[in-house]
Amino acid sequence: MTATPDLGTPRLASPDLLRSVFRRHAAGVAVITAQGERPVGFTATSLTSVAAEPPMISFGVDTASSSWPVLSEASHIGAHILGDHQEELAGTFARSGADRFAPPTAWRTGPEGVPVLDGVLAWLVCRVVARVPAAGHRVVIAQAVVGDPAGAGRPLLYHQGRFNALRD
Repeated sequence: MTATPDLGTPRLASPDLLRSVFRRHAAGVAVITAQGERPVGFTATSLTSVAAEPPMISFGVDTASSSWPVLSEASHIGAHILGDHQEELAGTFARSGADRFAPPTAWRTGPEGVPVLDGVLAWLVCRVVARVPAAGHRVVIAQAVVGDPAGAGRPLLYHQGRFNALRD
């Protein structure tokens, strides 16, 4: 039997507590892209399915990120599910100041002008329907327009502060 913490007085959790809890949560790794004057993108572990009818997704983005100015105005975004062979790509899109769309990143202009990454497990192009304020972030909600789920491989995961692959 484990001890139950005192739940009597509500308090706000610290950022460290939240980080510690979510380090134990294995999350899929995605890259979100958009097109402005130049293509932008970032690695996200917050991508989630919101609804099947209509098909909607959401993800969080820091408004201080270099991608936010384009994402704040983009009508469409790309959501890419990375495979376990794409740890380097995930790192590139997570690194501040990196030229994310330079070689060796393979990509093309997809539907609605959205940058679509090559070699991913699956991708969607989605129409942005809402940007919900959440502290210094926005939760972006978008409706899937077109995509391809046919990539080969196994998913890349983020767990305990690092990228991981599924074990057999």
